[in-house]
Amino acid sequence: MAAYAGALPGARAAVLTRLWRGLAFDPLPWVERRERGSGTLALVLAGGGRLEGPLPDPYATGPYVDEVLLDGRPYRQAARLMAALGVRFGAESEARSGAEPGFGLGFGFGSEPGSGFAAELDGSTASLALSRAGQPARQAPPATVWEWEQRVVDGHPYHPNCRSRPGFSVAEQLAYGPEHRPLVELGLVAVRAEECLVTGEWPDHLRDGGRILVPVHPWQAEHVLKREEVRPGFAAHPLMALRTLAPAAGGAHVKTALSARLTSSVRDISGYSIETAAVLSAFTQALTERLDGRLHFTRTLGAAGAHSPDLAAVLREPPEAFADTAAGESVVPLGALAATPYARSAPWRADLARLALGVGLRLLDLGVALEAHGQNLLVVLDSAGAPLRLVYRDLADIRISPVRLVQHGVPVPPLSGRLVNDDVGVLRRKLFGSLVAGALGSTAGSAAALGEDLARATAELAPTADTGALLTGPLPTKALTLMRLSPGTPGDQWAELPNPLSAT
Repeated sequence: MAAYAGALPGARAAVLTRLWRGLAFDPLPWVERRERGSGTLALVLAGGGRLEGPLPDPYATGPYVDEVLLDGRPYRQAARLMAALGVRFGAESEARSGAEPGFGLGFGFGSEPGSGFAAELDGSTASLALSRAGQPARQAPPATVWEWEQRVVDGHPYHPNCRSRPGFSVAEQLAYGPEHRPLVELGLVAVRAEECLVTGEWPDHLRDGGRILVPVHPWQAEHVLKREEVRPGFAAHPLMALRTLAPAAGGAHVKTALSARLTSSVRDISGYSIETAAVLSAFTQALTERLDGRLHFTRTLGAAGAHSPDLAAVLREPPEAFADTAAGESVVPLGALAATPYARSAPWRADLARLALGVGLRLLDLGVALEAHGQNLLVVLDSAGAPLRLVYRDLADIRISPVRLVQHGVPVPPLSGRLVNDDVGVLRRKLFGSLVAGALGSTAGSAAALGEDLARATAELAPTADTGALLTGPLPTKALTLMRLSPGTPGDQWAELPNPLSAT
């Protein structure tokens, strides 16, 4: 309890900092304008209210917001601030429009999105304090990908729900959260083969005669799959994404369905993802020939789904397959870099940015936009820590442009649906928002550092329309706070951040 109490003030500041970033930059309909002062930012709210805090650095990862003022009243906890905003806008809009209680400004304040978000912010704060309190004073240097991933204590670097896990008890967080370093016992649910959609090669050890054995997370087994008979399975180490695990005995990583809201989304596995898994994996494998060995995609070995998105699993090639461990090479997710000495070296960060941008922009030009955030993108380091090449995993959220593929003579894969999009704005937002505003921004840790990294990294980039957009325009980022407050709006919503290159 003492360790938790000691971690709580820092956790409150970390979540409040993330929320303030969202309030400062997301296109929120109840913010009429934003006024910059000397080291401060004021949000003029609908109805004349005023929300004030420190001038935000959109790429900062360290907590720098201890307090914000709503009409002069101080708030130090994100949940209390969100609740106060909900009361204000719920009451004001009902008085103006006679709307149903709780649907302030058509934005959900006072109803589930607003009040639910406030509760999630409280949970995120408590969970983050628990995560920080459980860390050992000293840890041996990581030797595997899963050990690197379990070093990510604070979760998403910019999402106010960075550690929100609704539906998880404290005991379940300790038992399943990767930052607590548990060994998780996955179960197996047997499904008749004719009732199961399988793509790729499903291994023999996950078959039982005419049945497919689908790995399931124990939280899912207890809370969602209550009518299913769950057999004993195998032990695995949870990765940064919590629902994806590395078997303790080695072999393919297992992505499980987990019907709980983590950060913004419920993490099941759609039938669409199962249907497209094999085609998408084969397509990206063929693309690697055009990247001069700078990027490898982990293959999707097999995918299986039965009944609903709540009972499904995907088997992926482990990233270690692309590192020469005998030569001292290691594979590190970009999301784990911020806490390492590498991130404190400007020349090293510039080398990483040069590699990542060169690969990402080349693929974008060919017609593939990666969701290259800190979980999906990994870097192979040599024995001295220099970035050598990249590994990308989890293809479920990339975007493919048939028009661009045809222009470059790349065969168009037989795909349809949300993966396929020729809109240049959509393609650029996907890559720039995840890689630059996300992974590289959080590794740099500030606008000034990111600007220096990008200036060094982009000096030799080929002049293309995509490169020009990166160098001159504002940087897109997912409007995470807006998205959580407007769950009735499907798909991603976006904000624009100041481009740090303009100040370099």
